[in-house]
Amino acid sequence: MFKALLLENTDGFKASVGQVDEAQLPEGDVTVSVAYSTLNFKDGLAITNKSPVVRSWPMVAGIDGAGTVLESTHPQWKAGDKFVHNGWGIGETRWGCLAEKARLKGDWLVKLPAAFTARQAMAIGTAGYTAMLCVLALEDHGVKPGAGEVLVTGATGGVGSVAIALLGKLGYAVVAATGKTSEEAYLKSLGATSIIDRATLSAAGKPFQKERWAGVVDAVGSHTLANALAQTRYGGVVAACGLAQGMDLPTSVMPFILRGVTLAGVDSVMAPLPKRQRAWDRLAQDLDLARLESMIDEVPLVGAIAKAQELMDGKVRGRVVVKTGG
Repeated sequence: MFKALLLENTDGFKASVGQVDEAQLPEGDVTVSVAYSTLNFKDGLAITNKSPVVRSWPMVAGIDGAGTVLESTHPQWKAGDKFVHNGWGIGETRWGCLAEKARLKGDWLVKLPAAFTARQAMAIGTAGYTAMLCVLALEDHGVKPGAGEVLVTGATGGVGSVAIALLGKLGYAVVAATGKTSEEAYLKSLGATSIIDRATLSAAGKPFQKERWAGVVDAVGSHTLANALAQTRYGGVVAACGLAQGMDLPTSVMPFILRGVTLAGVDSVMAPLPKRQRAWDRLAQDLDLARLESMIDEVPLVGAIAKAQELMDGKVRGRVVVKTGG
């Protein structure tokens, strides 16, 4: 038996923390002890049943995990190895890592970088790993420090907080868009040079607006993404990775054909291993651990359900780390 955050939908939806029989673990070639997990936006949607994230019932929640391999028949993994897991549909179609144990596929795992503890890896989590993929997208499309202002939307969230910390350390002029003006000191401590009210981006706007951004990291979607595109400078790049405001994109082709703007879609769930490894290697190199620590809100597994509701209510900043093991 092991402790897990279980989602059930037999006589109505139910989320609870309790003991689960190890015999119920899915097939897989690696069994792990999970030391820490985290709460990403997708986890919040699943645990609060705000969106049909879960496709198979019952479901152990948690798309991320970090800890130690217990047993393995995979050639790249052996007992005692330290791992990080992000995405691949766990917590959606397959039991996840908001639990003391999990059974996973070795092909999905990344070696825990020596620079990070399991706790720090989960403070990064899918949100931070996605932020790194966004930064890499900007770099790969030629947006360099000194090129101009880079906008980060959803700035106090997980993706936004880590993106600001990364971009700030790399020397970019970061403008943070937030609805929480009280968090200005926090955002500037992460590396933002200035703050704007998200309300200036969140309503319907003209399809073509005054040029401002050399690059954008957007985790919000909908009108916010449309306005960011409309304000991106000639040859600029927008890395889009989220839909906190909505999955629609009410824009026109004008930014693309008149300013040569690039909209770079960023997926973290099914990203191939080389891309994942590159992101984690760069996180180990470029993420300031003191700034990471300032983002962390740690809770025990039994506190994850209430914290997921706070996340959905917009009452969480930075990264939630869930201590699942020992």
